[in-house]
Amino acid sequence: METLYHQTNKQIQEVQSLMGRLENTDRQSVHLLENELQARIDQIFSHLERLEILASKEPPNRRQNVKLRVDQLKYDVQHLQTALRNFQHRRYSRETQDREREELMSRTFTTNDADTSIPIDETLQLNSNLNNAHRGMDDLLGSGSSILTGLRDQRGTLKGTHKKMLDVANMLGLSNTVMRLIEKRATQDKFIMIGGMLLTCVVMFLVVKYLG
Repeated sequence: METLYHQTNKQIQEVQSLMGRLENTDRQSVHLLENELQARIDQIFSHLERLEILASKEPPNRRQNVKLRVDQLKYDVQHLQTALRNFQHRRYSRETQDREREELMSRTFTTNDADTSIPIDETLQLNSNLNNAHRGMDDLLGSGSSILTGLRDQRGTLKGTHKKMLDVANMLGLSNTVMRLIEKRATQDKFIMIGGMLLTCVVMFLVVKYLG
């Protein structure tokens, strides 16, 4: 159990280090690095499944602490997966914009008479403005998606932590008053999380409606 836990934790740290190289990797190599990162993340998820099975077999006095440690690893690797997907989304957008720009610059124009003129500067400026707006929308939507994913992950973590706190509290014989305070705080956190998710959705809807 401990050997697999430390091995998985080391793999997460290695993935975090590789993630920092994505922005500085050239186009020819970035696909290989992305594939390597995804393969390592998939392997980490496989190890986490094994760790969850082993954690359930731990003695009762150690089980809660072991499950909390495994949940933290799962939370870390989920954020790495989200960060990788956001980077890939931004890269696809940049490649599409570069391709469209190259197609525009290589396009040949013809005229039917001497009086026909083509406002190429205005066309390039319009295309640049549209690309900037498109990139801003992509970044905003990607950030919103990342925030929503983080909120959902935090909700799951809070629910699991709440249940484990109740179990520990029962084992320690805490009073009913303390239990009610814990449940009240958990309910408040739940409303705050839901409010944050709703506010994020409203902002994304307004941005898409008025800027799209």
